[in-house]
Amino acid sequence: MTSSKSAGSTAFQRSAGVLLHPTSLPSRYGIGDVGAGARAFVDWLQAAGVARWQILPLVPPGSGWSPYASQSALAGNALLIDLDDLVARGLLGPDEVEPPRSFDLDRVEWDDVVAFKQSRVSLACKRLAATAAAETVTAFRAKEPWIDDDALFVALKQQHTQQPWWTWPQPLKDRDPAAIAAAREELKAAIEVRVVEQALFEEQWQALRAYAAARGVTMIGDVPIYVADDSVDVWANRDFFQLNDDGRPTRVAGCPPDSFSQTGQFWGSPLYRWDVLKADGHRWWVARMKRNLELCDVVRIDHFRGFAGYWSIPADAPDARSGEWVDGPGMALFHDLKAALGGQLPIIAEDLGVITPDVVALREAVDLPGMKILQFAFGGDADNAYLPHHHVDNCVVYSGTHDNNTSRGWWNDEGDATRAHVCRYFGVDGSDISWDLVKATMLSVAHTAVVPLQDILDLDGGARMNMPGLTDGNWAWRVRIEAFHHTLSDRLRELIELGDRHPAQRAKKRAELLAERR
Repeated sequence: MTSSKSAGSTAFQRSAGVLLHPTSLPSRYGIGDVGAGARAFVDWLQAAGVARWQILPLVPPGSGWSPYASQSALAGNALLIDLDDLVARGLLGPDEVEPPRSFDLDRVEWDDVVAFKQSRVSLACKRLAATAAAETVTAFRAKEPWIDDDALFVALKQQHTQQPWWTWPQPLKDRDPAAIAAAREELKAAIEVRVVEQALFEEQWQALRAYAAARGVTMIGDVPIYVADDSVDVWANRDFFQLNDDGRPTRVAGCPPDSFSQTGQFWGSPLYRWDVLKADGHRWWVARMKRNLELCDVVRIDHFRGFAGYWSIPADAPDARSGEWVDGPGMALFHDLKAALGGQLPIIAEDLGVITPDVVALREAVDLPGMKILQFAFGGDADNAYLPHHHVDNCVVYSGTHDNNTSRGWWNDEGDATRAHVCRYFGVDGSDISWDLVKATMLSVAHTAVVPLQDILDLDGGARMNMPGLTDGNWAWRVRIEAFHHTLSDRLRELIELGDRHPAQRAKKRAELLAERR
């Protein structure tokens, strides 16, 4: 097995990971959290020899409950706060956290769960804000200066019945200093609750992260390249985005037409003014990456190709066909990130889809691992870059991602030619296809191998996390606590060891090598 070079030599060692968003964890409160279910999952990962837990963005969910359309790129999702911990602290009574009914154990029933859980979290935060939270709030504010705009934005959204910020009264929309100062005073109580909520999320998340680290498990986070138009990020930083005088986008993000869509993809996210960001030392992006690296050890940046060149669409266009390619920030952004973050960047570049030479050149210049998806490898020619024999050391291989079907669901939906290719390639009959792909992922030369938990559980398409293009029914799948049993972890550990990815196995070899050198 070849050894990791460049980025693989420090930020990335040969390892195995499992993809599972915390909302999918088991809990009696209708949605996963950072409490007992998360710790049970970490224990299961340790037993299997898994060193990486990959998640989706930790931000509050936005439209369609998507973690990729949040109102804040820096805040934590309060729905992940552990209610049992709040009871243990005396912030809530046991009777106050009793769900109004038994929630579905297999799906997040978003509307009912949010109504129940957000009210419980808010009640606890109000009580904490009224007691001994002053030092905690002061320390959090000093450490995370973004919280002041975030908390004010959330309070203003509540005051204006969740209407978009560009519909607010002109002084608030345009952040007139006098109007902002008056709003901070008027909404002080609501602002304090939001600050306490975020401080509480931070404390609980870091406790879980420390629990995982003590068991040899580190976190891979996720950063979408774009942010939502109705977000504190755009409202507080209008100069950094392509907006008109009313605060509405003039150009928006998306993808051009391709074999999957004749009209392309119209995402609607406001595009950056990269020249303005560059003149400012890319401080907004620096702050964003610093925040995410406070929460996770490594981050995946979604749609990396947008840094080389992006599809710019008129905001009033009916679809993406009238867009055009525009040069992205290129190395200028990453020079500033390296200067601020220090040397090597612990970043995974999501470089999927049709990738042009300039994107490859940028990723290699920054020395970032790209991604390989096994589900994209079959049904065509032997020169398909996603086939294992074309993998390189400095990449991350997945059986599938949150945007893909499960491996079992993919297999069920594919045609005979693709299935025949898989069977010939791996010498299998397809009866155990999920584990065939888990095995292939673990045996890849790629330094990091990640599989969704759904594939380990051999679940069909009903367990899919996201169907791109659909606005409803996504982000809801959950796992039951019974899944974290030793039979499954033992089977996974065998493949991790077979692929030379077990941390203890690797540590022993390093120790032996050092002894030989002495």
